[in-house]
Amino acid sequence: MTYKDCGSHSHSRRKLIRRIIWSIIIFLFIIFLTILLIWAILQPSKPVFVLQDATVYAFNVSGNPPNLLSSNFQITLSSRNPNYNIGVYYDRLEVYAIYQNQQITYRTSIPPTYQGHKEVNIWSPFVYGTSVPIAPFNGVSLDGDQESGVIRLDIRADGRVRWKVGAFITGKYHLYVRCQALINFGNKAAGVIVGNNAVKYTYAQYCSVSV
Repeated sequence: MTYKDCGSHSHSRRKLIRRIIWSIIIFLFIIFLTILLIWAILQPSKPVFVLQDATVYAFNVSGNPPNLLSSNFQITLSSRNPNYNIGVYYDRLEVYAIYQNQQITYRTSIPPTYQGHKEVNIWSPFVYGTSVPIAPFNGVSLDGDQESGVIRLDIRADGRVRWKVGAFITGKYHLYVRCQALINFGNKAAGVIVGNNAVKYTYAQYCSVSV
């Protein structure tokens, strides 16, 4: 074999490798473009969350000045997937309570789950905190709210979700859920007594959702 033949063979081999590489790139680009088109056509909507109710088992401020809060709630939170062709994986979801922008309970984890098309999931986790330190100005505000009989809380859920379109599953997205809960201690008719010192408040109100 002459030097010219070897050079020609090497050139053909490089040309074949380039063709294979470009074929792979074009193939991956077509797949990526197809996924984007499907995603744009389906237009996925955020899950719809509703705070159904909250049962208050304990809510006590202690200390002098009042700076320690012990509380225990059971909340009912529902989530509906409004999409016809897209499923939702809830990889992580943690629920907790906020008063005046301060977290007053520990985070309660909801087990990971998959939500199919148009499906509804209902969770009833307990959220609680024992002798949780609160800021001095929040302690004064909370003491005043208890005297007036009305306390406004935020029930929040933070987590990670993934979307499922056919066989394709997206990466993880951060989910933020915010629900307002009005605890009316001053009006016995606002809730239903369900046990010793336990009062159930019904809301059935929509929450704000960000993804």
